[in-house]
Amino acid sequence: MKNIKNYRSYNLFFSLFFFGMLANAQQLLTTEEAVELALEHNYGIKIANNTTDVAENNTSILNSGYLPTLTGLAGASIDVNNSEGQLANGETRVAEGAETRRYNASVNLNYTLFDGLGRLYNYKRLKEEYQLSELEARETIETTMLQLFSVYYTVAQLSENTDALRETLIISKNRLTRAGYQFDYGQNTKLDVLNAEVDINNDSINLINAKQELINTKRDLNVILGNQISEEYTVDTNLNFLLQLNKDELLEQTKNNNVTLLQAERNINISQFDIKTNKAQFLPTIGLVGSYGWNESSNNSPLAFTLQSTNSGVSAGVNLTWNLFDGGSALTQVKNSKIILENQKLQKEQLVIDIERNFNNAWDDYQNKLVIFQVQENNIRTSQNNFERTQEKFKIGQVTSIEFRQAQLNLLNAELSRNQAKYDAKLSELTVLQLSGELLNVEF
Repeated sequence: MKNIKNYRSYNLFFSLFFFGMLANAQQLLTTEEAVELALEHNYGIKIANNTTDVAENNTSILNSGYLPTLTGLAGASIDVNNSEGQLANGETRVAEGAETRRYNASVNLNYTLFDGLGRLYNYKRLKEEYQLSELEARETIETTMLQLFSVYYTVAQLSENTDALRETLIISKNRLTRAGYQFDYGQNTKLDVLNAEVDINNDSINLINAKQELINTKRDLNVILGNQISEEYTVDTNLNFLLQLNKDELLEQTKNNNVTLLQAERNINISQFDIKTNKAQFLPTIGLVGSYGWNESSNNSPLAFTLQSTNSGVSAGVNLTWNLFDGGSALTQVKNSKIILENQKLQKEQLVIDIERNFNNAWDDYQNKLVIFQVQENNIRTSQNNFERTQEKFKIGQVTSIEFRQAQLNLLNAELSRNQAKYDAKLSELTVLQLSGELLNVEF
């Protein structure tokens, strides 16, 4: 039995050494690197940026309606006819299979001089839509960043949990070794050995589950990063809290810089331009037209006065179109646009109330979780002190294995609870920053 125990001790030492070497060989993924990878490779962010590019293209002068249209036309035709005609002197002439060939080409210009300022308001509307698309892209980035940090810190928490469970398993294996020696020398019963083996099995299962959950969560993080990490990696478990945050200043920034509120303002501006664009239908449209044309015609019929003619020239003109009555369609559009504008303003007022409430809730939640984290930190020290004292007494036989196990579990639960509180507090802080519009302005 002693040889078996020696082998177990050697195997445990080798495993710990191997895991230590493996951890050192793994790539450390910092929060800064994760943010850079997500901004460059996350598919949601890429799509949002492409959508913004489309909106920017729509604001070009080429899509404004201010430029003229220029079209070219060309054609050719051949007519073959049988003709019969009588001349003034009574002579009758017959033309069989007479061909008439016609050729034409022209360049035509159309330009709207005035359309009731509809183009102007539509162009300004496109500018607002572009700015709205930028805000939507920013919202996508903020949401992705919050998701990124949520998964990143979950990986960090599971990494620390795995370390705690691994340490618990080491302690349980040492306990089994000690129980085996004590049983060999008749200092305890077989029951203590069996209890130690049961605890090792439970600790091993917990460690296996934690490792698998850690692997799965790392895969989730890699998906957010656009699958850019091919090697095994670790994450940074050191956190810095922005304790200098001021509630009143952040609340004011929330009202001025919250991305949802800014989008509501852009929608109001768009609705205002919609009203002006619809009103432009009541005014006339003045257009300029011009063309340069060339025509050629040839006729080999003996009845024709001319065998060939060619014409070319320039023509220009101004036209006015005024829709005096369209059945009330334009008036209805104006009325509906005003109602839509009123709804946009009401929605913004509701958003201000909702976002202010959400901010206050998030701030209080952040403060509470910071306090809980501090309490859990103190609890760790208490549990660690209790475990060390219990361990010393266990070695000299003053406490039972059950009491030792309870102290061990108390320490483990305190570590797991501390890890949970630690990252909950950080995510609460990030939620406050997102609501205030400052998430993308801080350094992590």
